[in-house]
Amino acid sequence: MKEILIGGSNTHQVKMNAAMGNRHGMISGATGSGKTVTLQILAEGFSRIGVPVFLADIKGDLSGITAPGKPHEKITERINKIGIDDFSFRGNPAVFWDIFGNAGHPVRSTISDIGPLLLSNLLELNDTQSGLIYSCFKIADDEGMLLLDLKDLRSMLSWMGDNAKQLRSEYGNISSASIGAIQRRLLVLEEQGAEQFFGEPAIQLDDLCKTDFSGNGVISILDATDLSNNSPKLYATFLLWLLSEIFETFPEVGDAETPELVLFFDEAHLLFDNAPKVLVQKIEQIVRLIRSKGVGVYFISQSPLDVPEDILGQLGLKIQHALRAYTPKDKKIIKAVAETFRANPELETESVITELKTGEALVSTLNPDGSPAFVERVLIRPPESQIGPISETQRKQFISRSPLHGKYEQEIDRESAYELLKQRAEQLAEKQEETKKPKRSRSRQSVGEAMLKSAARSIGSQLGRQIIRGILGSLLGGRR
Repeated sequence: MKEILIGGSNTHQVKMNAAMGNRHGMISGATGSGKTVTLQILAEGFSRIGVPVFLADIKGDLSGITAPGKPHEKITERINKIGIDDFSFRGNPAVFWDIFGNAGHPVRSTISDIGPLLLSNLLELNDTQSGLIYSCFKIADDEGMLLLDLKDLRSMLSWMGDNAKQLRSEYGNISSASIGAIQRRLLVLEEQGAEQFFGEPAIQLDDLCKTDFSGNGVISILDATDLSNNSPKLYATFLLWLLSEIFETFPEVGDAETPELVLFFDEAHLLFDNAPKVLVQKIEQIVRLIRSKGVGVYFISQSPLDVPEDILGQLGLKIQHALRAYTPKDKKIIKAVAETFRANPELETESVITELKTGEALVSTLNPDGSPAFVERVLIRPPESQIGPISETQRKQFISRSPLHGKYEQEIDRESAYELLKQRAEQLAEKQEETKKPKRSRSRQSVGEAMLKSAARSIGSQLGRQIIRGILGSLLGGRR
């Protein structure tokens, strides 16, 4: 049986059965209480037993997981207290990722892959606007138009606005006001850097599931320092898309000796803040079912109550660092948190939560039969890798030596909705030039003909000579 050492005391150690790694978990506690180091030691533990790990680095501290740690008297003291016999300083195999492509390999996905539900949540649309996004995806499918990047989405929306009357009978009412609102949201999204996320080549899930030559799981580190602060919705959307893609792609494996992949989602509250009920329900369903795919999901947040109750009830490993009770509201939260653990008759859980020191935690694991063990107060073991970030020079060297270097760096812009509209417009412009006076048809135009004529009106004689603008001045053309 493979186990991961979490911590211990002078009397015994607390370990997690690796076979329970797909039962998910939670790391919670106040700022500065030690959550990041706990995340680090769990990621190390999974990597050591051959499990690939994906984690979001919110503070920029976790790059140190690639380098060996350094001796320190406090680390030695803790090793002795916990009774660790095989401790050695060492780094871990890792790959760096970054949606903006600055601190790691670029991370991309297409508009089509993200889908209308997550896209609507990302844009914070109301029900009417969300319905229009669903119509946009359906029309694009019917017309054979790929939606890969933001300019594809803008061009489709603009065409829908120009041809609302022809589309109404088949796709419902298309409000120009709603289209305008969505176009404005897209401009805001672009200002936040989302244009770099939508496109190709899209990240391949196989590249998150690697092991090195020694059999250690590779740790994929998403740099989210700027992302979570400046584009929290984009951060949440990517993590939810990743979770959904893994669920839809991975085969069923049941309960195995170790998980196939483990995910650590920091600032977990961002996944659920202001999310529509239908999205929260979808997340709850995926978390419940994804364990059969051999995937463990671990949430990190200040309070376990940041996670919906139906999800919290599915989390097998619970690690609670200190919380502070400064107000009556804080006391209620602490009481509620204490009730999420299986009570230990030798421990006053509610009181201990406020007494924990940095590096201490209340830990509850799962017994071999899947039932929760008694909560225990433990010292978290020290990481074998470096605490704190590596230098920028070290990071660049790591990225340049990565086996994935060069695979994602060059963006691909293949034929999709925008290009097809452009081609049709060129064809119609040539035909009009030849006939000089095009004949007007009294027959009802098809959706395809309407698209062709609308594209011509949008692009027309100015094609190739200036930036093309659709309704409300939203930018359609121009590559990054």
